[in-house]
Amino acid sequence: MEQRFKIYFTSDTHGHIFPVNYAANRPEASGLLNMAAQIEKDGDTLVLDGGDSLQGTPLVQYYLEHRAHWPLHPVAAAFNAMGLDYFTLGNHDFNFGYEALEEFLGAMRGQCLCANVQDLGGRLPLKPWAVRTLASGLRVGVTGIVTDYVNVWEQPQNLEQLRITDAFEAARAAREALRPECDVCVCIYHGGFEEELATGRLLSDSGENVACRIARELDFDLLLTGHQHMAVEGVRLANTWAVQPPANAGVSLLVEGRREGEHTRFASRFIPAGETHSAQPYEALLALEKAVQNWLDEPIGALQSPIPPEEKLDAALHGSRVAALFNQVQLDATGADVSCTSLGNDPVGLASPVTMRGVTAAYLFANTLVTLEVTEEVIRRCLERCAAYFELENGRPKVSAVFLQPKVEHYNYDFFAGLDYAFDLRRPVGQRVVRLARLDGSPLGPGPLRLCTSNYRATGTGGYEVLRDCPVLWRGSVELPDMVARYIRDHSPVGPLENARFQVIW
Repeated sequence: MEQRFKIYFTSDTHGHIFPVNYAANRPEASGLLNMAAQIEKDGDTLVLDGGDSLQGTPLVQYYLEHRAHWPLHPVAAAFNAMGLDYFTLGNHDFNFGYEALEEFLGAMRGQCLCANVQDLGGRLPLKPWAVRTLASGLRVGVTGIVTDYVNVWEQPQNLEQLRITDAFEAARAAREALRPECDVCVCIYHGGFEEELATGRLLSDSGENVACRIARELDFDLLLTGHQHMAVEGVRLANTWAVQPPANAGVSLLVEGRREGEHTRFASRFIPAGETHSAQPYEALLALEKAVQNWLDEPIGALQSPIPPEEKLDAALHGSRVAALFNQVQLDATGADVSCTSLGNDPVGLASPVTMRGVTAAYLFANTLVTLEVTEEVIRRCLERCAAYFELENGRPKVSAVFLQPKVEHYNYDFFAGLDYAFDLRRPVGQRVVRLARLDGSPLGPGPLRLCTSNYRATGTGGYEVLRDCPVLWRGSVELPDMVARYIRDHSPVGPLENARFQVIW
């Protein structure tokens, strides 16, 4: 007898609850509330999520900073409206500390499954796995895993009451425990594919992403991945069907399964979020949404001249006024000798008067600052990573495929301040830095330097592994968008900033 079942899967929704683009201040056909309207649930349906829910929009940023004034958790309310059954944690869900995570999990009706998170504080409703018997009698076992690179990226104080263990080994233990208990075994993995799916080419052996290894060695029937923000509607890896939805709640994945005897077949497709939503919890969250919109549109200062949106390749070749502003904020806050910052994947500018909407659109991340003790050699190696962003085609520079596949990573190109430096793209990758000095032209010197960067970059991620072992001189706790807003208030109107000299030769 054939048994049919459905799984709706979302991941990396990043706080996109309302169908609105906050940066452009216009409606969009996206968001968890719209997703909820697309779900048709019965006794043979599960709704699952892969994490990274608490970071990514001004709505969630504002809520987390003012949550004592708002009784309804917006992210939990949206997921509860979807009928979420099980979910796991993403790396960004740890960004706001133990208490914020406790509050979120306590407001969720679905069960959090995370087999490689140990709660030393004893207050989080976590389970390693669960088995659900559907209306048809089919037993579906589900476990959740988060990339153990949380240990690399996250600020130590946010993990004091938690222990993140090896993702693969936790997945192995969960599979062994579930094997005799279920007919269909599902792993929700907040991590991605370490290989290029079309060719099998190894993309990274860092351990951040191990989905291919999980599929080949652990024999889950269904592997629901996230983290990379890739659009993978469905792929067969050994005996496992694997999927991954793109980020920001534009689509969900519908996985349809058919179980006959000992064999399960899958088909999967993307479901657009659509343009409709139910009255609740939309109306219950409207007061919060209106408060966020008012906050976003409050002027905080001015620029002497507005910054138009900067195209990615042009900014990387000629410099970015937006990045220069962020670097100046970092230098002023830390007194460091050198600063580096990155920008998001989309072109950004900054209008004047400046509002929080403009700042949060220009700086998308919930990053804080770290000052590292570095040497000239460390800075040179970081710059060589930046220089690898380019490749030449018919003598003209373009963005290297290394920064575009398997996902777009413009944010791993860093802009530096406090330096006079140049790249020669005619030289091999790794030998492209042809000028490196202080801003006044003097040598960097044999002694140590202070480099200010984000807590994300300080972990060495994105190809900057050389930073991972550098001594930490200082850690900040204020998120950079708030620091940018404060700087603009104090220095308004902000004029052009000349805190770097930079040249690309080809």
